[in-house]
Amino acid sequence: MAMYDHIILRYGEISLKGKNRKGFITSLKKRVKQVLSDYPAIEVHQSFDRMIVKLNGEDPEPILKKLKTIFGIHSLSIAIKTEHDLNLIKEKALQLVKDQMGNASMTFKVTVRRPFKQFPHRSQDMNRDIGGYVLSHTEKLTVDVHNPDMELKVEVKQDGTYLSCNNSEGAGGLPTVQENKVMLMLSGGIDSPVAGYLTMKRGVKVEAVHFHSPPFTSERSRQKVEDLVKVLSRYGGDIRLHVVPFTNTQKAIQKEMPDNYSMTIMRRMMMRITEKLAENNNALAIATGESLGQVASQTIQSMNTINEVTNYPVLRPLISMDKIEIMKISRAIDLYDISIRPYEDCCTVFLPEAPKTKPKREHANKFEQYLPVDELVEEAVNGVETIIIKEKDDSFSELL
Repeated sequence: MAMYDHIILRYGEISLKGKNRKGFITSLKKRVKQVLSDYPAIEVHQSFDRMIVKLNGEDPEPILKKLKTIFGIHSLSIAIKTEHDLNLIKEKALQLVKDQMGNASMTFKVTVRRPFKQFPHRSQDMNRDIGGYVLSHTEKLTVDVHNPDMELKVEVKQDGTYLSCNNSEGAGGLPTVQENKVMLMLSGGIDSPVAGYLTMKRGVKVEAVHFHSPPFTSERSRQKVEDLVKVLSRYGGDIRLHVVPFTNTQKAIQKEMPDNYSMTIMRRMMMRITEKLAENNNALAIATGESLGQVASQTIQSMNTINEVTNYPVLRPLISMDKIEIMKISRAIDLYDISIRPYEDCCTVFLPEAPKTKPKREHANKFEQYLPVDELVEEAVNGVETIIIKEKDDSFSELL
């Protein structure tokens, strides 16, 4: 890998953002530098349609792995940079192709981009010259311009020519914009952490809200949530976690509410508390891990009744997904093994035998007249413990 001296980052969706483009690119560059802060030798340079990381002797593999967690990067390639000299370009191209091939038989094509128009060779001529040179100096290599095993990309830019072969997928989406803050209702299950990941992928800064009901929920249950947030911080940077004391609220619901409406009332109380935390922390919306129709609290009727208690937008990025799709994402981003740890969360405390699947707003409002709603919300909000889960700190939590 010693021959590679740069990594090329391509923006993808950011390129379509018009007047907002500059702000997104600035946020992306800031995030790239933040993620690579352990590598002081590297340099990051941005241009109109891509960003280039100059390695300055660093091993590209661990850096490439870190860059793949950054939202806003559509694709990335390790690359060689050379001077504006066609013979040098052909030699570097041959070196690169041989490194990628090893002893395997492969097909390839050459794609030349020439934004630096002062270079005195046309793109089509360079395609032919470079491809012919590589073919004449290799065995087990043939041309396939439609579906090649390997695409040799040559980009002639003002500061030099960049050559790359291996195009890796990035995380996609949009880079995080700090003022776009959302409160994520985070349980210890599979769904809500994935919802947090997908919400962050749309350029949003997430703060997590977890409802904790000791002694019915254990410290292991809370630790599980902190571990989930730790994984999410790889993608979104440091994350504030608000741990809400929920025991008294759940006891009151169990005592005063009809059994079949207790789940609905509990969700409405969670939504009220999260809305208050959103107000206190300048968040603009609430995100949940609900997927339409999976369980009783996630029918369209339940969502309608639960949503009544908040004026905030409620984001549900999993709304159309089934469990298999959600689990696939959970595994891909290293959340699944944590999510399936067998520790209870507050949603399983006092679980009714037959929860109402089509609760009505008027009934929920009638039942809540017997509940000190405002007092319970105030008590819970005042008792919140907020910690910062650090992206790069192994001790990973800081009490606020």
